[in-house]
Amino acid sequence: MAKLKFRTAFSFPFNRAKGLWNILWILLPIIGWFALGGYGIRIIKGFSAGKFKQLPKFNFSSDLGLGFMMFVKSIPFVIVLIIVFGLLSFVDFWATDILDTLIQFFIIPILFIHFFNKERVGSLFEFKVLKPVFVNLGDYILAVLKDIGLALIFLVMWIVLVGIPAGAFTQSIFVADFYRRRVKKRV
Repeated sequence: MAKLKFRTAFSFPFNRAKGLWNILWILLPIIGWFALGGYGIRIIKGFSAGKFKQLPKFNFSSDLGLGFMMFVKSIPFVIVLIIVFGLLSFVDFWATDILDTLIQFFIIPILFIHFFNKERVGSLFEFKVLKPVFVNLGDYILAVLKDIGLALIFLVMWIVLVGIPAGAFTQSIFVADFYRRRVKKRV
């Protein structure tokens, strides 16, 4: 399966540029946030299916429902994370920082992409999806670095405001591509 090219990821949000206006839903407190969250989940599910052509059309009611339900379903995992990070705070300062960084870069992104694809609470606790990350560690690190690089480019583009939605709608594009290539068929 072919890897996603950086050029394709960069051009993704601009292939249907009017879709960038969907970021304005963030100005509608709570309801807009859930709708935008659901839209983001649909985008990541599309990445996981190899859909890198253009932003999908925004559907307020279904995106709102998806965003709200996924928020509710993620609460048990967030509670567990808070407990884990709370316990880590009792460990040595440097060890806490290292473990925190490892969890945030190597565990949380792939678990949430898996969760977005499966839409089940239990999928956040299916740690078997982590095996391909560590078996293909170089490929995964490269995906994370590409995501960071793309985010930095869009951060610079904030000057002309187009970088804000472009960055929001391409978040985790390379990690989702890794999921598509290395994880999805194994679970």
